Amino acid sequence: MNPRFCPLCAAPLALRSAVEDGGPRERLRCTACEHTHWNNPVPVLAAVLECIDRGGQLLLARNAAWPGRFFGLVTGFMEAGETPEQGLLREVAEETALQPAGPATLLGVWDFQKKNELIVAYHLPVQGEIRLSPELAEFKLLPPETVRCWPQGTGQALACFLRSRGIEPQWM
Repeated sequence: MNPRFCPLCAAPLALRSAVEDGGPRERLRCTACEHTHWNNPVPVLAAVLECIDRGGQLLLARNAAWPGRFFGLVTGFMEAGETPEQGLLREVAEETALQPAGPATLLGVWDFQKKNELIVAYHLPVQGEIRLSPELAEFKLLPPETVRCWPQGTGQALACFLRSRGIEPQWM
């Protein structure tokens, strides 16, 4: 959702063309002070959680705000002042109460243009009692070879993890 008003002076924003480094470009710009709303993608952290104290099963969770019964990776936004790894560990602890059982390993970075996000995905071995935050409605524990991937952002990260384990991903 695009903002309608300038964060600097509160005047309306309008789609206007201006010359930038790469040439003319249409963006939302303030009608009074010319402030540009860049609309850059937001970094989102995603975790492939491998529960080492549960036979290496993967934890997939259903966000309470999602329609239907889709289960995906645990995700969250970085906070100012934290590294991606710190943000990942914080999000996993906040949403599942699970503790790291090894280092977080970067799987890759994927765009998710539908939501103007950049997915930064990690594999994280975890252990402990699972206690979901109110943000998550429920979870599933699945053996890696039975997980079905989805084509969008975090599904690509899951497929990358499976391939790293010699498992050919199955797709929804």
